[in-house]
Amino acid sequence: MGRENQSSVSEFLLLGLPIWPEQQGVFFALFLGMYLITVLGNLLILLVIRLDPHLHNPMYFFLSHLAFTDITFSSVTTPKMLMNMQTQSQSISYAGCISQVYFFLMLGCLDSFLLTSMAYDRYVAICHPLHYITIMSQSLCFLLVIVSWVLSSASAILHTLLLARLSFCGDTLLPHFFCDLATLLELSTSDTTVNELFILTVGVIVITLPFACILVSYGCIGATILRVPSTKGLYKALSTCGSHLSVVALYYGTIIGLYFFPSSNNSNDKDVIVAILYTLITPMLNPFIYSLRNQDMKGALGNILSRGTFS
Repeated sequence: MGRENQSSVSEFLLLGLPIWPEQQGVFFALFLGMYLITVLGNLLILLVIRLDPHLHNPMYFFLSHLAFTDITFSSVTTPKMLMNMQTQSQSISYAGCISQVYFFLMLGCLDSFLLTSMAYDRYVAICHPLHYITIMSQSLCFLLVIVSWVLSSASAILHTLLLARLSFCGDTLLPHFFCDLATLLELSTSDTTVNELFILTVGVIVITLPFACILVSYGCIGATILRVPSTKGLYKALSTCGSHLSVVALYYGTIIGLYFFPSSNNSNDKDVIVAILYTLITPMLNPFIYSLRNQDMKGALGNILSRGTFS
């Protein structure tokens, strides 16, 4: 019976953003501009890191992976949202919805692990500067990235498999602009206890533990900075961590706002708005944060532009 119910659902209807129809054109232009800035800004980060030999170190190795993840993470949901706004079509196929859930979860988890790796890199650089080259070896950096991809993919696959076993019949309206896992579970007619327990368990592993590691890393960094006697040393330490801390605050701030302070059952508008923050606005702001607050990135970008102008 479950299989029949499941196979009877060929598509879902995405209700989209809580905006008036006459405002669709304005918001379409706004979100399209934000998406293009996200893609071009993060591609610029990848290009600068690739072209400047001074940025071939662990910190920017992780940053390049974060930039790539931000491009793909935003691309999982935004193009479909823009297409639906332009064509007034709200449908998404069952297979497309399941695929969107997988890539959204995988890339979201990957972001969390990469931010943790970057925090560990800053911890070693500031708290153990004499052993930095030895500890943050190329093999360790590759290992951290590979483990991040494997854990993220594994958790997303398990989430997707558990979702695929659920039945959906009757109402197929999703009050969201993408296939959000929590919204799909509310829509399912099956028992979702296992799914909810798995969300709680994996949430601890991929969100809570990495966030705790970041807090511990910056606690140690803060204690080390306070022992720095010179103001110049203090400024240098803060400048290397400021960009990363800003991104961490944006990423985890939106997640905490969404999952620790959920909206009432009567309204899903706040969840949709917060989802816009971490799927589109946060990836868009990352290039500005790393280029405006980071002296190395600004210097590398200036050198590349000057070489291009000279040529």
